[in-house]
Amino acid sequence: MRLVTWNINSLRLRLPLLEKLVADIAPDVVCLQETKVPDPLFPAEALRALGFEHLHYQGMKGYNGVAILSRHPLEPLNNLPVWYEKEDCRHIAARVHGPQGSVELHDFYVPAGGDEPDPAINPKFAHKLAFVEEATRWFAQRENNRTILVGDLNIAPLEHDVWSHKQLLKIVSHTPVETAGLESWRQTAFVDAMRHFVPPEEKLYTWWSYRNRDWKKSDRGRRLDHIWVTPDLVPELSAMRVLRDMRDWDSPSDHVPVVMDLAAP
Repeated sequence: MRLVTWNINSLRLRLPLLEKLVADIAPDVVCLQETKVPDPLFPAEALRALGFEHLHYQGMKGYNGVAILSRHPLEPLNNLPVWYEKEDCRHIAARVHGPQGSVELHDFYVPAGGDEPDPAINPKFAHKLAFVEEATRWFAQRENNRTILVGDLNIAPLEHDVWSHKQLLKIVSHTPVETAGLESWRQTAFVDAMRHFVPPEEKLYTWWSYRNRDWKKSDRGRRLDHIWVTPDLVPELSAMRVLRDMRDWDSPSDHVPVVMDLAAP
C-alpha cells in the first residue's frame, strides 16, 4: 500500500496539483489536511475520477479540514473526541481494508499555535498545547494495533527537523514544551516512521515558508508533517520519500507530500 500525507492548503485551489501527484506516483491512500472546503462543496466526483472510490472527509469554509481518499474500502471511525471542545475539523479516522489486511488510519491537523509561545497571553498556543495533551491521553488509554497516524502536526520535534535548532527554540513549532508534548503523544503507541528511514542526525523537512524568496537556496525548512505507525507495522515499512520538488510546482502549498510504502513482511 502506498500512503501519502499532505497539507494541501486548499483542496479546490490545488486539485490540479493533486491530479498530477496521483498520475506521477499512483498512491493507494491520500490523507489531506487544510482542505478548506465545507462538506457540501467537497469535490467528490473529481476525486472518484482519479480512482479514489472511497472517501471520508470533514471540512469547513475557509479553514482547517481533513480528508482520506482511498482506492481500498474505508470504514469510518465514529465517536471521536471533540478536541478542546471545538468542532473545527482537525481529525478523522477510518479502517482501511487493504490487500495486506486492515489498518486503522488517523488523519490529524494540529493547531498551528499563533506566533507567541506563551499560553497565558496567546489563546492559540494554549489551544495547541491542550490539543496535543488531550490526544496523548486518548491514545494512551486505547488499544492501538495496526494503527497509522499521519498529518500536519505543526511541531518539528527533533534538532535536525529544523534548519536551526538554536534559533528556533523560542519559535512556535519547535519550543521545548511543544516538542516534549509531541514526544509524549508519540510514545503512547507509535514509531516515527519517517525517522525509521532517515537517521535523526540528518536534516529532514516537509515545510518551507512562503516568506522565503528562494526556498531552495535558503533551505530554512521544518518537518511539520509526520507518519507514525504502531510497532506491529514496522516490518511492513518498505520505503519513504519527501516530495521536495513539489514545492516548486505552480502555486504550491508551503508543505510537500510525504510518501510511505508498506509491503507484506
